Amino acid sequence: MTAGNDFDPDGPDPVLFSALLTPHRSLNRSGFLLVMAFLSVISFAAGAAFLLMGAWPVFGFFGLDVLAIYWAFKINFRRAKAREEISVTPSELRLRRISHRGHIAEWVLNPLWVRVDQVTHEEFGIEHLYLVSRGHRMAVGSFLSPDEKASFSNALKAGLAAARRGVTYNP
Repeated sequence: MTAGNDFDPDGPDPVLFSALLTPHRSLNRSGFLLVMAFLSVISFAAGAAFLLMGAWPVFGFFGLDVLAIYWAFKINFRRAKAREEISVTPSELRLRRISHRGHIAEWVLNPLWVRVDQVTHEEFGIEHLYLVSRGHRMAVGSFLSPDEKASFSNALKAGLAAARRGVTYNP
């Protein structure tokens, strides 16, 4: 028998479930540059046409439109840095939420008392997921699609069920 087969009751708890949730962004940096270049060229051409017709203030407004779209994309990319980390061990459920600004909020719950609650719409599917423990309700995965929420909910419920069963030792 090797040391790797020895049972260590004081060792770290095995991780039964672990998930890293991040917002989905379909446009990467190179796509962003292509979209901005296309918008800039179209906006400049349309603005130049109005400039040649004598409506010179319109040229500036086309530039403001491109600037507003650039600003909106930058906010979108900054918000994509947010994430949620969830892990379940036999002794704790740890939820760590990191905002797009880098602020960290962390909760440690007993997995025996946690239940997964969901708000479901008939037509669209799961709208909201919550972790409920001792009267507290924490939203989880707000940026996931309904199908992703359903998949995540099932996996988390399986992890919590494994935590409720406890650690099994098979020599």
